[in-house]
Amino acid sequence: MRAYGGIRPRDARAALPQTLGRIGTLEVRLAANAAEVRSAQKLRWRVFYEEMKAIADGPSRLARRDIDAFDAICDHLVVIDHAVLERQPFGQPRPAIVGTYRLLRQEIADRHGGFYTAGEFDVSGLLQRHAGKRFLELGRSCVLPAYRNKRTVELLWHGIWSYVLTHRIDVMFGCASLEGTDPRAVSRELSFLHHNARPPAEWAAAALPSRRVEMGRLSRDAIDMKKALHALPPLIKGYLRLGAYIGDGAVVDRQFNTIDVLIVLPVAAIHPRYIDHFGPTAERHAA
Repeated sequence: MRAYGGIRPRDARAALPQTLGRIGTLEVRLAANAAEVRSAQKLRWRVFYEEMKAIADGPSRLARRDIDAFDAICDHLVVIDHAVLERQPFGQPRPAIVGTYRLLRQEIADRHGGFYTAGEFDVSGLLQRHAGKRFLELGRSCVLPAYRNKRTVELLWHGIWSYVLTHRIDVMFGCASLEGTDPRAVSRELSFLHHNARPPAEWAAAALPSRRVEMGRLSRDAIDMKKALHALPPLIKGYLRLGAYIGDGAVVDRQFNTIDVLIVLPVAAIHPRYIDHFGPTAERHAA
């Protein structure tokens, strides 16, 4: 992956309205400039490194921002609270960014070295089997603790749905995480996913052999399914409700202090009630 300065080219945002949705003081849209991308990176630092105890590399530690080479080629979806102003190193205070998602379209990834997910999961077969479909990688999702509620999550998903419709995306995928690096501590959750969310062959993909951790650690009969579902992180539960599949095998990410699973969500598999909820043209929270 080559590192590129700045943010995505201006035409990456041109197809979308400036505002993708609003509920009260909260607005969802794509980051408009490099300063907003830096604010999203600061938010990621607060959640991943300060709260979840990820291990920072040199550039991230010096900047106190979560930074990698993919940031420059991704679109950054942000939720902004207009009722809260953040001080800036230079210039006037700006409304605070309180939630973010990183979005990488396949045509952009193909031009710049591939997807982030490919460092953990072998998605090459998945992409080849669906060569005519448009893939979108979702990643780096985080929300400040005070905003981890239905309104913020709805706005993030409304923004993603608007993006999916605008760019005619067929499949969303990416890594989702369970906290910690000891698979034994989350045997129940991993086993639940293994037994209940495996994809049909056409959507199958597996962890890289060198990084693979077995998910089917407990038999189906040994799991209290209700308790296992309740114990899953909210993000993974949300993906499952939408109709997502889980790939074969998990990966321990020691830098981020997580165990990652692969999410594969064909747009055609999304439950109709969620399409109705956001509207087939993403009009429900339109500003």
